[in-house]
Amino acid sequence: MNAEDKKVAAAVAREVPAIARAVDEIVKSLRDGGRMIYVGAGSSGRLAILDAAECPPTFGVSRGTVQALIAGGRRAITHAVEGAEDSVRNAVRDLRRAKLSKKDVVVGVAASATTPYVLGAIRYAKKLGATTIGVAANRAGELRKLAKIFIAPEAGPEVLTGSTRLKAGTAQKMVLNMLSTAAMVQMGHAYENLMIDAVLTNKKLEGRAVRILQDASGKNASSAEHALRASGHNMRLGLIMLKRGVSAGEAKKLLASTKGNLRLALGEKGKARRDG
Repeated sequence: MNAEDKKVAAAVAREVPAIARAVDEIVKSLRDGGRMIYVGAGSSGRLAILDAAECPPTFGVSRGTVQALIAGGRRAITHAVEGAEDSVRNAVRDLRRAKLSKKDVVVGVAASATTPYVLGAIRYAKKLGATTIGVAANRAGELRKLAKIFIAPEAGPEVLTGSTRLKAGTAQKMVLNMLSTAAMVQMGHAYENLMIDAVLTNKKLEGRAVRILQDASGKNASSAEHALRASGHNMRLGLIMLKRGVSAGEAKKLLASTKGNLRLALGEKGKARRDG
């Protein structure tokens, strides 16, 4: 199994150009007020749910920004729901409930590229004018023809024939990591390689926030801790305080004056991005 798993990274690497195009489409959608909505079934759907669930705490975005729909609904997250992946009608119903619009981007995740639930979702998304992206483990299915951008890291046969939770699942997880992370970084939810917008929900994360502010500012732990407290545990404001030597109130005004663009608020015009 380990020898076979070594093939996954190479398979994903071959798809990097398509992944990059997909990221550009996702960023375009998010900047226009749209959402990224994953749609999947079985193992693929559960991987999509995992990726979507991690975006709010990692990047500080709302739960609606990145969503995931799985054939069979909530029960399918922990149990196999027989026949759920075969329902095209349920895919349309689920996207209607999510109030899909043409501003959104729908990412269909299906190892076989033939899952009816995913194909139905992609067809409905196209009908509404939403951007469509397909992620599969092979190129033989209809998903390739339907999606605007198709990503298929083909890693070869599984050691357990037909088990899509092995190399196929690993490859899909890697692709989803890249789609969401690269998009969020482009949206400005990171500073360099640091999670500047991470939600601080426990003591461990508060400690990580102090280290992030230290790394980003070059200041000592005591200064970083003070800035974190004074900013109301807002790392963006804390970093502005540390790097520009201003109070929390002044940092808030600087950030507001740049409409949330952290680079501009820090006076780093040469590196400024269109931060979210």
